[in-house]
Amino acid sequence: MKHLLPEGNSYAKKSQTIKIILFFWLFISLVNFSFSQGNNLIEISGTVENQQTKEPLASVSVQIKGTVAGTTTNNLGQFTFKTKNKFPLTLVFSSIGFEQQEFEVKSINSKLSIALVTQTVLGKEVVVTASRVAESILKSPVAIEKLDIRAIRESPAPSFYDALENVKGVQMTTSSLTFKVPNTRGFNIPNNFRFMQLVDGVDMQAATLGVPLGNAIGPTELDIASIEITPGAASALYGMNAINGMANLLTKSPFLYQGLSVYQKTGVNHVDGKDHDPGILTETAIRYAKAFNNKWAFKINGSYMRGIDWRSNTRLDQNTNNLKSANPGFPELNGANNVAFDGWNKYGDDALAGSNVVSISGLTLNGQPNQTLRIARTGYWETDLVSPKVDNLKFDAAVHYRLGENAELSYSYRFGKMDGVFQRGNKIQLDNVIVQNHHLELKGSNYVIRSYVSIENTGDSYNVKPLADNLDLYSGGSNTAWAAKYKSALVKQLNTGADLASASQLARQAADAGRVEPGTPEFENLKNTIIKINNWDIKSGTIPDAPVTGGAALLQKSRLFHTEAQWDLSKQVKIFDLLIGGDARVYQIIPDGNNFVDFSRPIADRNKALPDGSFGHNVYYKKLGAFTQATKTFFKEKLKLFGSLRFDYNPEFDPKFTPRLAAVYTVNDKHNFRFTFQQGYRFPALFEALSYVNNGRVKRVGSLSYINEGLGYLENSYTQASVINFNAAASAAGNSDSAALANRSLLKVANLPKARPEKINSFEVGYKSVLFNNKLVLDIDAYSNQYNGFLGQVQVFVPKGQTVGTDASILAMLDRNRDATTATATTASSNGQDRYRVYTNATNTYHNYGSALGVTYNFYKKYTVSGNVNYNKMKSNATNDIFVTGFNTPDWSTNLSFGNRAIVKNIGFNIVWRWQNAFLWESPLVTGKVSAYSTMDAQVTFRVPKAKANIKVGGSDIFNHRYLQYAGGPTLGGLYYVAITFDNLLNN
Repeated sequence: MKHLLPEGNSYAKKSQTIKIILFFWLFISLVNFSFSQGNNLIEISGTVENQQTKEPLASVSVQIKGTVAGTTTNNLGQFTFKTKNKFPLTLVFSSIGFEQQEFEVKSINSKLSIALVTQTVLGKEVVVTASRVAESILKSPVAIEKLDIRAIRESPAPSFYDALENVKGVQMTTSSLTFKVPNTRGFNIPNNFRFMQLVDGVDMQAATLGVPLGNAIGPTELDIASIEITPGAASALYGMNAINGMANLLTKSPFLYQGLSVYQKTGVNHVDGKDHDPGILTETAIRYAKAFNNKWAFKINGSYMRGIDWRSNTRLDQNTNNLKSANPGFPELNGANNVAFDGWNKYGDDALAGSNVVSISGLTLNGQPNQTLRIARTGYWETDLVSPKVDNLKFDAAVHYRLGENAELSYSYRFGKMDGVFQRGNKIQLDNVIVQNHHLELKGSNYVIRSYVSIENTGDSYNVKPLADNLDLYSGGSNTAWAAKYKSALVKQLNTGADLASASQLARQAADAGRVEPGTPEFENLKNTIIKINNWDIKSGTIPDAPVTGGAALLQKSRLFHTEAQWDLSKQVKIFDLLIGGDARVYQIIPDGNNFVDFSRPIADRNKALPDGSFGHNVYYKKLGAFTQATKTFFKEKLKLFGSLRFDYNPEFDPKFTPRLAAVYTVNDKHNFRFTFQQGYRFPALFEALSYVNNGRVKRVGSLSYINEGLGYLENSYTQASVINFNAAASAAGNSDSAALANRSLLKVANLPKARPEKINSFEVGYKSVLFNNKLVLDIDAYSNQYNGFLGQVQVFVPKGQTVGTDASILAMLDRNRDATTATATTASSNGQDRYRVYTNATNTYHNYGSALGVTYNFYKKYTVSGNVNYNKMKSNATNDIFVTGFNTPDWSTNLSFGNRAIVKNIGFNIVWRWQNAFLWESPLVTGKVSAYSTMDAQVTFRVPKAKANIKVGGSDIFNHRYLQYAGGPTLGGLYYVAITFDNLLNN
C-alpha cells in the first residue's frame, strides 16, 4: 500500500501536478509537424443563404476540411477568412437544421454563393464518442444516440439534461432538481459508478462524493452544442467507469458560435400542494463569445437556477410485521401498529440495518411469559431533516488560440455550486457543494492532448442518518435508557388491561418524552449544532444533557489530476487506420475523519484530528492506461472492421487488457448491420476502494483488503441475513443464552473475498438505416452482458474480541448483546459486536440482456412521429449471493413523440408520452417496489426572427401524475414553464 501513503515532503506532494503539466507541454513541443508550410495568405469569402427562402443565414460554420481553419457567417450571411492552405481545398458548410454541404474551391477567383437545404430528419449526423474519431452515426460500431441543438430546443423537457430521458435506452434517476443521473442497460443506482459523464472529454465524476455532476456543473442551456450517448460498455477506449455506457456533452466553440445570448426560464412545480406549497423555479443564463482575426476567441458563460426541490416523503414500511426482522409472532403489531417500523423516507428507525433497534426481553405478552419484542427508535422524516430550497450556480470561461491552421490551443475554467439531495448508502443533503475544473487542451486535425484538474469541496453538506440518530440520542436518551422507559411504560399499560397495540403506542410516547420535535426552536437549534460537527460516531451510552459530540457534517475535499492524449496515425501507416492513445490519473484525497482516513495511522487514531486540525496525510489513488484501435475497410468500403485493445493498470490490482472487436457491413448504401464483442474492466471507484465511513453504528469500508487489517470483517464475520434469522429464532425461544446456542446453525460465516476489478463480457448486434428518401430512420440493437466479480455492498457482523464459531461469538450476535454487557445469573458477559457495510465482489456471475428499437418517421410535410421501445432483463441465479446486486431497471419502457417544428411559420410544437412498467428497487437504504407510471410532456415554440428570440411554453408531466423513479427517491410531478432565448445578438 506504499503508493497510497503520504508523500514525504511538500515538494513531493506538489510533484503530481508538476509532472502532469510537464507531460502536457512535452507533447506540445512535439506537434510542430501540425503547422502548414508557406507564408502566403489566401483570402476566401462568400455568402450563404437558405435555398428555400433565399434569406441569408447567420452563424453557419465554414471550415476547411481536415483542419481547424474556418469561420462563421455574420448576420448578412457573409463570411471571409484567410488561409495558408493550397488549392484545391474543400470547404464544409454546416448549420443546425440544414444538410451539411461540401464545396471545392479551386482558385482565388471562385465566387462562393452557397445555398443550404433544410434537413427534415437527422440521419446523417457525425459522432465522435463511439470510436474517438469522427464517423457517420449510421456506421458506428456500437449503439450511439445524439441530441443536437435543434433536438434539444424542440424537446418539451424543462432542460437539455432532462431531454436525455427520452433517448433510446436511457433510464434517468432524478434525486433533485439539481441532480440527475442517466444510466443504460441495467444495474442502476443514484451514484452511478458504471456510467461515465464527460463534458468536452472531461470526466464530471465528483471524486469523493462518488457521483457524476454533469448537469450540476456542466454546460448551460446556451452553451450546449450536442450530447452523444453510448449505451453499453465503452471500457476498451475510455477505461474505468464506462462499463455500462457514457454520455459526452459537447459545448459550442467560440469560433463557430459568436455573439451574445440570453436565456430566462420561469416555472412552477408542486402545483397540487401535497408535498409543498406551489414553488417557483427560475433559471437565468448568459453567454458571450467573440473571435478576433480567426486566431483568438473567447467565451464566457454563467447561469443561476433556484427552486423548491422535489420531496422524498413516501411513508411506506419496508420492515413489515411478517418479516423476521420485526415481530411476526404478534400479528396485532402489524400495519400502523408495527413497533419495528422502518420507513422509506424516515431515519433513526433503521430496523433492517440493525442499527436503531432495541430488543426488550422478559415480557409477558398474550399470556405467554418470557417474550421479546424488537422495537425501532422513532426517528425523523426526511422532510423534517432536509431543506426544500435548492439552487445551482454555474460559471465557465474559455480562451482559444489557433496555432496555424492545424492546431488549436485552449484553456477553460469551470465552476459549479449546488444544493440538493442524493442517495448513496444514506441520504446526503448537499449544501454549497463547490466543484472547480481547470482544463488545458491542444487539438489538431489528427491528435488531441488534454490535461485537467478537478477540485471538490462539499461545503456545508451533511449526512441525514447520523443527524437523525443524534437528534434521538441527545434529546431522547441512549438506546439503553430509551428501552428502559419503553419497557416500564409498556408493562404498566399491559397490567392495566390495555391491548398490545394500544400499550405499545403509549409506551413509545412515554419513551419519547423530552425528545425534540420538528418545527420547534429546540429541534432547529440541536439540528444546527449537529450538522456542524465532523464526527458521525454514535455512542449508545450517551445520556441526556451531555455535551453534543456526535455530528453529521460531510466535509470532503479532493483533487483529481488527469492527462490523456490520442494520435491518429492513419496517414503514416497507410495499410489501415490506426489510432493510439493513453491516459494517467491521480486522485488526491484529503482525509476528513469520517469518509476517508490516513491508513498509515493506528486504527484507534484514524478518526481523530491531529493538533493542526488535520486527520493525517493525504492519500493517493492512481491509474494509467493506453489503447490502440485499428480499422480497415473491404469490398469497396461495404465492410469495416474494428479492433481495439486497452491496457489499464492500478497499483492495487493486476494489470488488465480490454479488447473490442467489431464489424459494420453496409448493404446498398442504406442498410448498416453491426456486430460487436467487447470486454470491460472496472476498478473500484474512489469511494468503493478507500472509504472508511464512521457512520455511527455501522461502519462502511472500502474494498481494498489492507483496510481490513485489525478489523476482521473479511474473515471473522457473520452475514446480516443470518444474524436476523438467528435473532428471530432465539427471541421466539426466550432469548436466553441456551436458546441462542441451540440455534447457532442459523449463523453463516461471511468469508468475504479479496476485492478484484469488476469484469463484463458484452455482445451487441444492431441495424441502422435511413429509408424512403430520408423520411424514415430505423435503429435496432440487442445486447447480452455477463458480469463477473460484480461490485456491491454487504453488511456483516463481527464479534468483538471473539472468533466466529465459538460460543462467545454466538452470544455476541444476540440483539441484547448489541453493545457490551456484563454477566448476570442467566446471561454470559459479552463485548458485543461491530457492524460493517463492506464493498466487495459478488460470488455469482450475472447475465442480463435486452433490446431497443428506435423509429423516426417524417410522414407528412414537417410532421414527425418518433419513438423507442426498450427491454432489459436480468437472468436469475439458482443460488443467492452474499449481497443483493440490484438490477433496478424496468423490463419495459417506451417513449413516443409527435411534433412539427413549423406547423405554421415560426410556430412549432412537440408532445412526448413516456411509460415504464413496475419493477423492484433494491439498495442498502431502501428496498421496495416502484410502481409503473406514464407521463406526458408538451411544448409550443414561438420564433420571433426580428428580435432574434425563441419563446417556449411547456411542461413536463402536464397531467401531474405523481410518480417515483426509485425507492426512497423523491415524488416527481408536473413542472410548467415559460422560457425565452435571445440568440446571436451583437454578432455583426
